[in-house]
Amino acid sequence: MKTRKAIALLMAPVLGTLSLGACTAAGPEETNTSIDQDWSQAEPITVDVYDGLANYMGIQGGWFGKLVKDKFNMELNIIAPNVAGGGDTLYNTRVAGGDLGDLIVVDKGQQLDELVEGGLLLDASPYYESMEFLPDYDPAVQKLNDGKEGIYAFPTQVSSIKPTESSEGVDPTFGPFLRWDYYAEAGYPEIGTLEDLLPVLATMQDAHPTADNGKPTYAISLFKDWDGNMMVTAKQPATLYGYDEMGFVLAKADGSDYQSIIDSDSEYVRALRFYFEANQMGLVDPESTTQNYDTMFSKYQSGQVLLSWWPWLGQSAYNTEQNMAAGKGFELVPMQDQEIFSYGAEVYGGKQIFGIGSGAEDPARLAAFIDWLYSPEGVNSSASETMGAAGPEGLTWEVVEGEPQLSEFGNKAILQGGADVPAEWGGGAYKDGVSTLNVSAVLPIDVNPETDFPYSYKYWPSYLETVANPLKEDWSEHMGGAATTMDYLKDNGQLIVAPGSSYAAPTDEAEVEAIRNQVKASIVEHSWKMVFAKDEAEFESLLAALQETAEGLGVEQVLEVDMANAKAQNEARESVAKEFG
Repeated sequence: MKTRKAIALLMAPVLGTLSLGACTAAGPEETNTSIDQDWSQAEPITVDVYDGLANYMGIQGGWFGKLVKDKFNMELNIIAPNVAGGGDTLYNTRVAGGDLGDLIVVDKGQQLDELVEGGLLLDASPYYESMEFLPDYDPAVQKLNDGKEGIYAFPTQVSSIKPTESSEGVDPTFGPFLRWDYYAEAGYPEIGTLEDLLPVLATMQDAHPTADNGKPTYAISLFKDWDGNMMVTAKQPATLYGYDEMGFVLAKADGSDYQSIIDSDSEYVRALRFYFEANQMGLVDPESTTQNYDTMFSKYQSGQVLLSWWPWLGQSAYNTEQNMAAGKGFELVPMQDQEIFSYGAEVYGGKQIFGIGSGAEDPARLAAFIDWLYSPEGVNSSASETMGAAGPEGLTWEVVEGEPQLSEFGNKAILQGGADVPAEWGGGAYKDGVSTLNVSAVLPIDVNPETDFPYSYKYWPSYLETVANPLKEDWSEHMGGAATTMDYLKDNGQLIVAPGSSYAAPTDEAEVEAIRNQVKASIVEHSWKMVFAKDEAEFESLLAALQETAEGLGVEQVLEVDMANAKAQNEARESVAKEFG
């Protein structure tokens, strides 16, 4: 504690200067800016949380809601663009109204810059002085606010791990995860390339046309909620070959290639062809065009979908302890030519930020809450569940003989498909009480200073012993004895790490932004039509129409910006790798 306080005191003169220079709107005037007080005795408030990552809209309930209520006498009203139709409509509407929210989770870069310039974020410099946990990550805080006359944002997924090392734990963010039991039943067929997945999936679907609930099984199920610059599920296959997106550009992790997503030979168009072929074979869920993420997720839970591009989708939904004990579940398959994109640990934090709205009723309390999110208790309780958040100590886990391990309740709640929370912790189903913020303040594979083990329970020795089961054993046996997905990929040279530079693209100029909005709407519209085209001739016609439309709208002007940003990002990666790697 002394270390944190010392850092805070050392920062005080600097922050005092910064706050005096702040040029945007401030929140309600307060005489006491210390956050070091008992907030449980404060007047109850409800705060609007605009969260670009949330997949839930409404009041945070359950055990996390009770924890926040008990500590801060505060309710979180989650405002989620993903739920409100996706896209930028809700964001633009609220920004135009001058009030995005009290607590804000948005992307750094363009969104952060325009919120600061528009006076929608509070300069939190005075509160930073009395924070206890965030000053441990001061370099990331200062880097994020570089060039701004104040402290307007706090970084997420901060880490002490080298930027050249993967940030993702036992599984990468992306990969070809299939129902391993059906894959095994098919004889572990060889998969050379992305396209070779199709006959394998067809065999699996033909053998299991219906799920245990009696409903149809499909190899692939899609959703629209997260579409932005492109059809999000069509971007995912590109990550199997080392690419990630920068606007309308796909950039390889090592800077060796950059491509426009609408080029006929791009990895994006390749993915659209993959889905088109899959649909022609009857492998794509026909409800893909109308369902949202939650509806699709429930299908994974029921065993109605066979392919997942994300481990935190298929495995989270279906790999319950009961299913794995029966040898059923999703595991990565050995696709021979894959070189999976991996995010390096971010020295300066991840893509999203926390901020306090300039019109917040009680900014000091929100600052205290944000600081708490970086504490061991806050990290365990609020971190994204898909990244291995352990939940609150005393409920889901405990320290036994010096090592953390999931409790009996934790095993039921996290590994066995769910459990009801005791009344004193808020009651209700555990999964319904998980933090809906859907973001981790600290990278879950970082070490918890109170246990000397990673925050993520997936790294605990006790967990690895617990999850030994027929599914994992069969997978390991056929994957060269690998203990985890990451072990297999590293051992076989199939992982490509993009050093964590915390680069954020600068804000688009007005003309570029206007063109981008028109072009991306056309890209998304045509992409969905191409997937469900009646034949190859229509697919090619739609692709040509997309390219012609985009060209007519001025896409080259946007591509020039995105290409420059992608190359600047690579320079930042090379720089941070040289400095810290």
